[in-house]
Amino acid sequence: MKTKEHERLEEIKDDIFSWRRWGPYVADRSWATVREDYSPDGNAWSFLPHDLARSKAYRWGEDGIAGICDRFQLLVFAPAFWNEQDPILKERLFGLTPQEGNHGEDVKEYYFYLDSTPTHSYMKFLYKYPQAAFPYRRLIEENVKRAGEGPEFELLDTGVFAGNRYFDIVIEYAKATPEDICIRIQAFNRGSEPAPLHILPHLWFRNIWSWQEVAGQEPKIEPGPGGSEYLSLLSNDSQLEPPSNIPVHYRLGQRILYGPPGGELLFTYNETNAERVFGRPNCSRKPYVKDAFHRHVVRKETGVINPSPVGTKAAIHYCYKSIAPGASITLRLRLTEHGAELRPLSDVDKVIHQRSAEADDFYKTIHPPQASADEQDVQRQAFAGLLWTKQSYIFDVQKWLEGDCKLWPPPPARKSIRNVHWRHLNSMRVMTVPDKWEYPWFAAWDLAFHCVTLAIIDPDYAKEQLWVLLFEQFQHPNGQIPAYEWEFSDLNPPVHAWAVWRVYNMERARHGRADRSFLERCFHKLLMNFAWWINKKDFADNNIFEGGFLGLDNITVVDRSMQGADGSVLEQADATGWMGMFCLNMMRIALELAKENQTYENLATKFFQHYVYVASAMKHMGSRNYQLWDDQDGFFYDVLRYPDGQFRKFRVRSLVGLIPLFAVERLAVSEIAPFREFSARLHWFLKNRQDLVRDVVHTVDREGQLSHLLTIVNKDQLTRLIDRVWNTEEFLSPYGIRSLSKFHKDQPFHFDGRVVSYEPAEAERASKIKGGNSNWRGPIWMPTCFLLVETMRLLGDAFGSSFSIKTQATGGQPIGFHEMAAETANRLIRIFTRDGSGRRPVHGAASKFQEDPLWQDLLLFYEYFHGDTGAGLGASHQTGWTALVASLIDDWRR
Repeated sequence: MKTKEHERLEEIKDDIFSWRRWGPYVADRSWATVREDYSPDGNAWSFLPHDLARSKAYRWGEDGIAGICDRFQLLVFAPAFWNEQDPILKERLFGLTPQEGNHGEDVKEYYFYLDSTPTHSYMKFLYKYPQAAFPYRRLIEENVKRAGEGPEFELLDTGVFAGNRYFDIVIEYAKATPEDICIRIQAFNRGSEPAPLHILPHLWFRNIWSWQEVAGQEPKIEPGPGGSEYLSLLSNDSQLEPPSNIPVHYRLGQRILYGPPGGELLFTYNETNAERVFGRPNCSRKPYVKDAFHRHVVRKETGVINPSPVGTKAAIHYCYKSIAPGASITLRLRLTEHGAELRPLSDVDKVIHQRSAEADDFYKTIHPPQASADEQDVQRQAFAGLLWTKQSYIFDVQKWLEGDCKLWPPPPARKSIRNVHWRHLNSMRVMTVPDKWEYPWFAAWDLAFHCVTLAIIDPDYAKEQLWVLLFEQFQHPNGQIPAYEWEFSDLNPPVHAWAVWRVYNMERARHGRADRSFLERCFHKLLMNFAWWINKKDFADNNIFEGGFLGLDNITVVDRSMQGADGSVLEQADATGWMGMFCLNMMRIALELAKENQTYENLATKFFQHYVYVASAMKHMGSRNYQLWDDQDGFFYDVLRYPDGQFRKFRVRSLVGLIPLFAVERLAVSEIAPFREFSARLHWFLKNRQDLVRDVVHTVDREGQLSHLLTIVNKDQLTRLIDRVWNTEEFLSPYGIRSLSKFHKDQPFHFDGRVVSYEPAEAERASKIKGGNSNWRGPIWMPTCFLLVETMRLLGDAFGSSFSIKTQATGGQPIGFHEMAAETANRLIRIFTRDGSGRRPVHGAASKFQEDPLWQDLLLFYEYFHGDTGAGLGASHQTGWTALVASLIDDWRR
């Protein structure tokens, strides 16, 4: 069924002048990011902390609560709040730095992305705002006191929500047209006493004019048309010189923010308060600075807002002195390009109701028929979080390194800290980021998983996102894909080819469109990336890879991003497994392209043979007296190789040893028969290189249908690995697959005075090797579990019922791979759904979430999950790859 939202998606030709021009592209946090860091030591957190965020103009991107902006973030809208108790106007979300927090970067607010359509024709956001003073200091002190051990001290733990003394603030956006946005803010007093609330809808221009020696022309905001039923702010960017790297002539023209009468119009300039930030006088020409509204409303300072009603930052101040218990207030606004209508606010509710109903219609076509009502709600909130975490990702690394103005160059030391080799990276893209508070920047392997889920609801946007990192302004000329903002040169797993291939097939299966142009463009760039991996990460030319970090932070005893001081090299089972998977993904894409261009058969052959070399090398290391497969334990291990030829196996049973399972593909003989050149070379290889293919290419006869199963493991090795995976005392959790075997709870691994032990929740401080915010020593991670489900399903397709395994978890009863895949998917889905007692495992021991009707159906999509209980851990809004639960529901409820 084609809905109104489907029709809007079909109208989109680009994201500059379309239904996607305006969206939730404003970060939840821009303070303490790499882009805003101009320090000499690279400590972004201390250079621009939360306390200075209200006073310093950002260089690269704005932040706000439930903010929206245009595609290039010239103009921003976001509400701010004050409860007459807080010391700070609530313009942005608060959280802790890695030094303050118990697990790392850590937002300490409760907010929820409730709904969004792919075109953002309708969006809904909920913020829970305490009526007492926000406990900034106590949150810091308590978490510092815990010194990285035990659970985090959360906002609920402070008692500020006791007696339900808080406001539920619901913010909705609905587009009447692509350029006409209706806004509704409703505040519900959940407490038992009357309480005041100030709401300040903000409209401001991102500062792109102040960074040169001579400031450029400014846009302006001034009072707009008024009437008996409305007042307004009028913005105009006609004097503004748009950024030079915008590829088209781009202006917004006049925009009007309408609101009801009774508000106070406030004006200032989006300029740094130099007195507070740098200790020097503010510009006499512009004494009215960024934090003026905080100082005017909260601190009651005089002379801080512009008495002349003009500026580059403006707000309408509405004060509700007493909202009765159980009562609510509603504020209706409209941001539009249209001039004053007779009653511009009269149909706000009508437009919102219509777009909300259209969102319902759209998602009815998305939810799979066998999903329960609860699973449908989980899926819809996952989609909403993924769509809300789009961001205008604005970053010119060359300009960031050199500075905008020669009179004020950044400290020279900064050029040796990070990203000096990425001067070509220049972004003005809208990107879906892991989350907009803790990770308000793109990450390569996160983005690949985002796109798999996005393809369910917006395949064109998913394809566009996959192309972005292969675009010449992102991908390095040497072929490397940038990892993530903190260090683009670091290594994320090479999953981009997998995502490209999967998204291509999803669109073909769902919509009957085989976008070969997209597939071919990506394939050419992925060839460059593959060559980079081969040339840079296989130093010994033995097809064993020293990948480094690869996203698994503290999974072993050493920081895998660092080279050994003694010249030792860590030969990684996971890096080599990822490369085997990369080879098979590229082989599959080449065969698809060969259907229309026979030339690609040669490349399919190349990647098949390269897979064989990589897979064989994992178990046969040439003249060396070791291999990554350990026959004694039946597991793959990393090997630390010393310059003198000595080696040490890291006998840690973790995902590192399971990732080689991801390299799996099935080639039906009948399917590849039309590719005569590829088939001939494959069969030659099978016949003449038995020394290489014996253990990594397996011919399966399933009811007379022959196929070649390409797996790094043979049947015996597969059985031994799966026996560990499907064992509740090792990897199998009631809620998925653990990242580290529970075996290490009683049998920790020791190396050079360091220990790896099973930690199902937060890692202890001693094991926080990288960043301090991740833990791969027991918890469940959605992306790796998702790939294990994919692996099991492919193995099931290959073997059917002819191959089953008796495991500890089944009491010795045989289980097939399809059954195993389905059960793993169900366990992951159960993290979020209500159990028999009505509790959601994701909420853990938080009684407010488990028992309060106003909380229990609000979902947080955490970074990872407790290995035994399924409780959410780490970043609380990483709907990015954790939105894969929506894909699992889609896959397994159809």
